[in-house]
Amino acid sequence: MTTSILKTTPILLLFTFSLLASPVLSVMPEECTAEAGNCIDKAKALPLKIIAIVSILVTSLIGVCSPLFTRAVPALHPDRDLFVIVKCFAAGIILATGFMHVLPDSFDMLSSQCLKDNPWHKFPFTGFVAMLSAIMTLMVDSMATSVYSQKNNIGVIPETEGGEGGHDDREMGVVTAAHLHSHGHHHGHHHHGAATKVEAVSSQLLRYRVVAMVLELGIVVHSVVIGLGLGASSNVCSIKGLVAALCFHQMFEGMGLGGCILQAEYKWLKKVVMVFFFAVTTPFGIALGIALSSTYRENSPKSLITVGLLNASSAGLLIYMALVDLLAADFMGPKLQRSIKLQIKSYAAVLLGAGGMSLMAKWA
Repeated sequence: MTTSILKTTPILLLFTFSLLASPVLSVMPEECTAEAGNCIDKAKALPLKIIAIVSILVTSLIGVCSPLFTRAVPALHPDRDLFVIVKCFAAGIILATGFMHVLPDSFDMLSSQCLKDNPWHKFPFTGFVAMLSAIMTLMVDSMATSVYSQKNNIGVIPETEGGEGGHDDREMGVVTAAHLHSHGHHHGHHHHGAATKVEAVSSQLLRYRVVAMVLELGIVVHSVVIGLGLGASSNVCSIKGLVAALCFHQMFEGMGLGGCILQAEYKWLKKVVMVFFFAVTTPFGIALGIALSSTYRENSPKSLITVGLLNASSAGLLIYMALVDLLAADFMGPKLQRSIKLQIKSYAAVLLGAGGMSLMAKWA
């Protein structure tokens, strides 16, 4: 009798534990594999996603193209103070996007209860990946500048009196030769001063082009990710607020990128390509999310890890670009250093842009 009781006791204890533990264990798979709630309605969500594609495409085009036509408006010319203020406002938008939207989303995803405790809850992967992304962006920024400098012979000033270098066929060389030719008939220190000025102009133009390309890369990656999340979601309540926030975000982020493209003085074909990729990436992400909505689950471990790591890398890139290549370059540049009044206006623009984008975090 005693032996039978001892044999059955572990079975009874195991059965009792399973009854007590099953409600807790059963919550995880359901919570991590499907959306739930009164707002989930795939039929109603689809028209909203179509509206999102059109509205985000239009606002993106308006934002990125508006700086490109400012040469026709004297007050918004790149040499004017108002252009600098608008650019600082857009840089504040990009900075807040990294700190207030992308980085917190990555923290939430990579610390989700749907992921295994080891390693995702044992190490701050979001901060680590964002840090690596910022360092990698610095590497790309620095190396791209070096490569383009060597390719376009920046720093090599021809000694001929007419200033005709051997690189006039290159896009950068055309700018250098044109500036140098205007001073080519001077001699001695006048010629040297003109050559130094041309070299400075070419180096600054080079920096503008590198900044525009790296910034475009970061924005494209981030835009695809946020578009994918919107397209795959069936939450009608969140989509409405998200569409408005993304329109605001894309318009002013596009203004920042458009300003960089304008200062880079690309040929029209390159401008069209960069504008096209910026404008279509978020709508493309939404369309991709719609196509994958039957298989994509935003709370599944694979989705959380993939999107979380991409968000972390995008955050590091956007924060670096906003602080180093946009804000620091402008505020430490000669134009703003000559005027405290313009600095104060520009700081106000940065705070206004960052504050407005931070406020959007309430809905998106």
